[in-house]
Formats: sequence, C-alpha cells, structure tokens
Amino acid sequence: MSNSFSSLGINSVINNTLSNLNITVPTDIQSKAIPVILNSKDDIVAIAKTGTGKTAAFGLPLLQLVNPENTNIQTVILAPTRELGQQILKNLDSFNSEELAVSITGVFGGIPIKPQIERLKQQTHIVVATPGRLADVIDRKAIDVSQINYFVLDEADEMVSAHKEGLEAIIKALPKSRRTLLFTATMPGTIKQLVQNSLAKTVTTIEADMQTVGHQGIEHQFVVVQPIEKLNVLMHFLNSNDGQRGIIFCKTKAAVNKLAKNLAINKFSSGAIHGSLSQGIRDRIMGQFREGHINILVATDLAARGIDVKDLAFVVNYHLPDTYEAYVHRSGRTARAGAKGLALSVIQEDEVQDIPEFEDELGITFKQYQKADAKSIEQNNGLLWARKIFKTKPNRDIPEDFKAKVKTIFHHLTKEELVDKILANYIAESNTIVEKQTTKKVKKKQ
Repeated sequence: MSNSFSSLGINSVINNTLSNLNITVPTDIQSKAIPVILNSKDDIVAIAKTGTGKTAAFGLPLLQLVNPENTNIQTVILAPTRELGQQILKNLDSFNSEELAVSITGVFGGIPIKPQIERLKQQTHIVVATPGRLADVIDRKAIDVSQINYFVLDEADEMVSAHKEGLEAIIKALPKSRRTLLFTATMPGTIKQLVQNSLAKTVTTIEADMQTVGHQGIEHQFVVVQPIEKLNVLMHFLNSNDGQRGIIFCKTKAAVNKLAKNLAINKFSSGAIHGSLSQGIRDRIMGQFREGHINILVATDLAARGIDVKDLAFVVNYHLPDTYEAYVHRSGRTARAGAKGLALSVIQEDEVQDIPEFEDELGITFKQYQKADAKSIEQNNGLLWARKIFKTKPNRDIPEDFKAKVKTIFHHLTKEELVDKILANYIAESNTIVEKQTTKKVKKKQ
C-alpha cells in the first residue's frame, strides 16, 4: 500500500486540501484505484466493502482530471439513494478548492426539480445524481450528458436491482467513448451482466479489502427466538447496550413502522426511515441520527444506503435479508474505519438452516448469542415500564381534589415501600396477562 497520495499521482493542490482535512494515508482501495483511474484508459470494476474510502478512491482522481475551461459536463456519478448521493457530494465539496475551480452539482429525487434544472443551466463539471431523477432530467432535455468522459456507478449492486429502468435510460444517453468506473461491494450475476453489456471489452478489475466481512472487526452472531418473544428479546438486547448506537434492519416498510412504533412506546431513543417517507422527514431523522440525538435507526435496506455514521456499535437483522449481498451491506454499516462492531441476526427456528449458507458464501463464522431467560426478560420489561412512567409528562388537567385523595392513600409510605408495592402490582398484573395468553394458546390447540 502506498503511504502517501502524492505517490499515487495526486497533485499538490489536492494534497494540500487533504492535509487540511487530516487525510494523509490512503486506504487499500484508494491505493489501488487512484493510479489506474489517472493513468489508464480502461473501464474499471472495483470491488470493495462499504466504509473503505471508495468516494475518495474515485473522487480525488476525477477532480484532478476535470478541465475547468471545458464548459461541458465531464463526469456523472450515480448513487442508488439520495442519502448516499448527498454524502458523495459533501465529500467531493470538501476535496474541492477555489484553485481547482471544479463545479459540482447534485441532482437528487425527493426535492423540487426546478431549482436543480436552473442550477444545471450554469457551468457544471461533475454531476452527482440518483438514477430516477437524472433519467427525468435527461428526458426533459434539461441536461446534456452526451459529452461526458467518466461515468461512475457507486454501490452498483444495489443500483441494478433497485433502479434498472432508470439506469438503462441513462446509459443510452451517454457517449460510447466514456470510461465507466463501477464500484461495488459484491458481484452478483446482475453486475456481471451489466459489465458485459455496458462496459468496454477491456476492463481492469480491482479487488481491495476483500479478506471477508468477518475480518473487518465485525462479530457475527445469531439468536433463535419464538415469534411471540422476538420484540422482547430485541428490547432486552437494546437495553443491555444502552447508550450504544446502531441500526435495525427490517425487510418491509410496514415492519419498519411497526417496530419503530413499539420502540417509541417503550421510550427508546429511536427513529425510522424507509422509501415511503417524505424526503424532508428522512432528512430530519438522518440528521438526528448523525448528530447523535437518537441512538437507534430502524430502516429498510435501500433507505439505509449512504449512512456513513461513525461509532455504530451494532447492526441488528430483525429479519434475515433475502440475499448475501444485502447482508454484506447491512453488516458494513458497523465496524467502519477500523473500529469493532456486532452484527446480530434475530431469527426463528426454521431460519437456523440458513446460517451455514451465509457462512459458506461470505466466508464468515457466526456465534450463537445467548438469549435472555424468562426472568431477565420480565425484569427488562419492568425497567422499560418504569422508564415509561419516568418519562411521562404530568397531566395538568387532573383535578386537584382527586390528586389530593390519591396522595392521602400513599402519604404514609416511604419511597422504598411505594416502589415495592408498585413493583409487586406490576408483576402480579404481568403474570395475569401471561396466564391469559397461555390459556388462549391451550384452547386454540384443543
């Protein structure tokens, strides 16, 4: 690995900017990709996991290759989600400088299109975009991508599965002479087909940081639960990791909403994002998560793309993903930049048989997480109940005479005695609920 960006061919102007950002040592993917982008004419397929510095791997050389005197759009960078696109745009802006004089524009869905079209009327060298919005802008003839030199597909494996039509429309509008730089964490069949159909005959393949996801500081675990206890086991895990930050993945938007509601009811510091939420809500929740105002994010796979948040202690698969590629992307949200992290999958008995398949395909090893016993779950639920009471805002509409009568009942009790009685009442009521649920199960079986 090269130990400086200058040795990779990055010029002094960009080097000075990197130094000001305290970025001095290239990552593996940067060391391997930057010289090829700068010195070769080949299309590139770069395979590297998330959190390995891919944006700088293509962003730095592309900034250097821009001719600021050329008024045409010279580079298009495509990302599967607005969140990831904004992250790329933010990084490129930080690498840019007045001396480089490179103009960079974002073209993303979820926000008004007219201001973006107006911005594109000004000189633009690099466009960072999401597929649907860029295809729309091309269809409106509000952008000319016919003269570009470089086409970057970031998170390409997600792009081909979620944005196939938009991607095809964009590729048709691009010049044949362009160079395509494809960055992906995995190589499913859809990516291989894209390479065959849309890239040049001569392709340079770069593999970096590919030892396996198991060697990235991620500990992979699974816990087997009954459907009825799934939420309680999850909340016990979250309470055991109180103060830690993480993402919980669900398969569907409905599941995200349901779980997020349950976590909110139990006063967890949490928020939720999925594709059906307005972009304004998604931006607000992501801002709260990035700034540390909430600790837990419940998300679908696609909505979570572009989440580059440091210090995430864990990722929870509340539902196992349908593909191995999705597992790679999910687990890659934690243990970033050399940190340690946990990827915990909460599964049912019939899913245990899938674990060896994930191990074989991804070259990882799962450990079984010790599920909390019934007593621990009961105590944890009691703590959640107590926390709900503590966080409940006083009701100012309660009549004073009624409040006085209640105080009279409790006035002779010490604080310890009151807590003992409240807990005894809570446990008695909880046991009654459990007994009723058990009786219902027995009757159903009969």
